[in-house]
Formats: sequence, structure tokens, C-alpha cells
Amino acid sequence: MDKGIMKSTLAEYLVSLDTKLMLKQIQLLHLDKYTKKLDSIKLTQLLLFAQVNQISSLTSLSRKLNETKELQSEIGIQSISASQLSRKLRHLEQAFLDSVLQHCIAQLVRRIGLKKATNQLGRMNLVDSSTITLCLSQYPWAQYLPTHAGVKLHLRLAFVDGLVHPDKAILTPAKPSDRTQMDNLIELDKDALYIFDRGYVDYRKFDEYCRGGTRFVTRLRYNTSIAETYERRTIPQGSPVLRDDVVRIGSSASRSMTHPTRWIETLDSEGNLIIILTNDLTMDAVELGDLYRRRWQIELFFKWIKQHLKVKSMYGKSENAVFNQLRIALIAFCLLLLLQLRVSHNGRVLLVYRCLQNTWAQPFEVFLRCLNRPPSRSSPGRKKMKHEQIFSQTLQQYVDGDIEHLDDLEYDPV
Repeated sequence: MDKGIMKSTLAEYLVSLDTKLMLKQIQLLHLDKYTKKLDSIKLTQLLLFAQVNQISSLTSLSRKLNETKELQSEIGIQSISASQLSRKLRHLEQAFLDSVLQHCIAQLVRRIGLKKATNQLGRMNLVDSSTITLCLSQYPWAQYLPTHAGVKLHLRLAFVDGLVHPDKAILTPAKPSDRTQMDNLIELDKDALYIFDRGYVDYRKFDEYCRGGTRFVTRLRYNTSIAETYERRTIPQGSPVLRDDVVRIGSSASRSMTHPTRWIETLDSEGNLIIILTNDLTMDAVELGDLYRRRWQIELFFKWIKQHLKVKSMYGKSENAVFNQLRIALIAFCLLLLLQLRVSHNGRVLLVYRCLQNTWAQPFEVFLRCLNRPPSRSSPGRKKMKHEQIFSQTLQQYVDGDIEHLDDLEYDPV
């Protein structure tokens, strides 16, 4: 790292992009054949810069590049127009950015290491989707309700040692249900534990996971029926678990599972009843409830990228442009995590993001100082009364006969 402290912070942020791999993909996909200035690599770097700095439009990005010598030097382009950016983004192959994203994910897996995951639980994967709303008149191809349009980001997050990172992403229009992506996001893997919500209830798939040894934890709707109860387990006194039974769920022979699962009832933090289903018949019921609560990490991830990256308003109108922009956002987040791991920062990724925004054009050493700067303000905390000392002083005054002031209600012995 000492050799790179004189490089700019932006250069160190982008260093995890494998340009050799990107060039191979460009050749494989026959990209940039007639490109003279803005090739796919430079476009990717520019869009990552726009994501980190939340640049509102391609016009603003073009103006930023044309007016900033530091950015021109980093990207290797002196000027570019908004129309050139739009055209390139619209025609860029999604497979190219997919390969870049998968390479970033592979680096995260290597750096974090699967062995850091809890050995008893194995790899923990959180599965969910988030809808990004679009204007129907501008994006008619993404219509999913008579008056609404949008796209869905279907995501599998890896939860390792308290850290989450994207493991697989699929982009679709918002209309298809979450269940349509179960085959893509949930793989038959005996070493993985999948956690997902009520949008992924599919009895046929559940039986398939049971046969393949893939463990899952999910939540059921309140109207789910039980076809047969095999065992009613004893609940310890004082346990937050209300029910722990081994059952076969379903309403009829044709609409029920064939494998036994556990039906666990517990209360959430607000006292509401939740029903958890799992095919793990050995794990403690309380621990299973805690595991399901970790699914909230994926909701926090969606909230983070919507707040801090450029995903709520789009640079282009076509499906290709929209999906490419969302892939760039995921790549930007992965690069933030890789940068955080490189500098061994144990704090919040938001601090890494803020320091990157503020020091992108400055030497990397400035970024490191920003990241490790001690807090400028410190609070002594609430003052504590020294009750025993006050009592001892008062008692001694009483013993010495100095007691007249004790009747004064305004007296402060401190």
C-alpha cells in the first residue's frame, strides 16, 4: 500500500477492475470495433465515478469531465458529450458488465474467505428482491400495473462474519413474481443456508431442496395449512418460541409437501406472531428465529444503495441502459467493500464512501488520513453524582456538630 499512496484515491478505488479481463470480454463480445475515444472500459470508469458522486445526469457527467482536469487525467479522455455517453450506455452489452460484477464478487469471496463463515451454519445466503419504480410514460416496456412501471433487482447476498456483499444479481421488469427466480438464486448446495421471505413459497421447490440437502429458512403466510403433524416438541419455559412442530404443510394431497419440515411460531420485536418454516430438524428453534431476523440485512442493503448510489433516476430510457446502470451501482458497492478490506477498515462502509467522495482527486494518503481521522468532538458524558462522598461529608459534618446548614434547602454540598 505504501507504493500507492501517491496515486489518486479514485485510481486506488478503480484498481480492483481487471482491465485484462475486461479487454478479453470486449474481444469476445466484439465490442468497441469502431470506437475512437469512449471505449467500454472508460465508460465503465466514468459511470462508476458518477455513481460514487451521485451525478444526476449524463449532461452533468459530461460537464464534470470537460471542466475537471483531474478527472480527464484519471479516465484518459479530454472531453465527451452527453449524447456520446447515452449512445454508448444504450448499446453496451449487459454481458460485459455482468462479467465485471462477477469478477468483483469473486475478489470479495477470496478476500473475506468462506472459512470466516460460521462452521456450523456454513455459507449463509439472503435472497430477496426490490422494485425500483419508473415513470410509465418514459419506460412503457417496464409496465407492471395499469399506472405503474418499474424494474426488479433480484439479489442473493452472502452474509459472512457480519459483512454482506452481493453474490448474484438478476435484473428483470417488475411484473414477474419473485418465485420465477428461485432456480437462479437458490442452488442445490449442502454447505449453504438460504434465508428468504414469503414471496418465495413454493412447495415443489421446498421438496426439491429437501431431496438435495439444501437447507432453507423462510416465513409462511398465516393462512398456510398443515396436512399432517409428526411431532410436537416441548418448549422450554420462558422461551420466545411459542410452537415447534415437525409437520408436512399443504391443504390437500395434490397441493402439499412430501417431506417433513419444522413449523416454528415466535414473536417479532413488536410482539407480532411470525411463522417460520425450515427443513433443518436439528438446529435450536430460538437460533432459527434469530437467523430469520438476519434477513433484514438485505433490506438494509437495498436501502443503502437507493440512498447513496444513483439508482432511483435513470440516465437512459431503454431497457439495456437501465439494467446497465443498476449493474454499475452493484459494481460500485463491491469496489467500496474491496477498498475497505484493502485498508483494513473495520468501521462503516458509509465512512469509506464519504471519504472517497471528498478525496477522489487527492493522493491516496489523504483518503487514509480522512478514514482514520479521530473524532473532532468528544463528550464527557452525563455527570455522575458522587453520592457516597456526599454522604460521608454530610455524616462527618453531623458528627462535628456543624449541622445548621443542613436545614438550608438551597445548600449544594457538591
